Amino acid sequence: MSGPSGVGKSSVVDGLAQRIPFFFSVSMTTRAPRPDEVEGVDYRFVDHDEFERAIAAGELVEWAKYGGHLYGTPAEQLERERAAGKDVLLDIEIVGSRIVRERFPDALMIFITPPDMQELARRLRSRGDTSEADVTARLAVANDQIAESREFFDHFVVNDGLDAVIDQVADILATVP
Repeated sequence: MSGPSGVGKSSVVDGLAQRIPFFFSVSMTTRAPRPDEVEGVDYRFVDHDEFERAIAAGELVEWAKYGGHLYGTPAEQLERERAAGKDVLLDIEIVGSRIVRERFPDALMIFITPPDMQELARRLRSRGDTSEADVTARLAVANDQIAESREFFDHFVVNDGLDAVIDQVADILATVP
């Protein structure tokens, strides 16, 4: 699953976890945790050197730089859970989504979009940890991501209400054998 920053991906993942079983792949990042985030649950928080070491060692399925920070999916956990026959959900940036599509052509790719850019801006500002300059930059990136996503995502879901988007994503996942 992917979508622009602030579109509500984490909230969708949390809601899905209450409805259907899956393994959530915890991404690694170099950014600092937000006040409500928990190490090993929301992200694996590491410094830049540790992330670079993981890249060099080939320990990441995908990785991308976004907002001045690095984000990536540890390969070991993904491979272990897939080998155990579990459905694995990734919450990743669009650059990483392209890599996952190439490495796992059978992956189901869902892109979450905002109802409009004004609503996305409102959501970014309401976080309280995003400067106005960052909001402007993230909105520009979001426009590019939305345009690029049409090339390789299987499903597009508009987050114009959390319960509705969770229902839609759950319905999509229910169609997968």
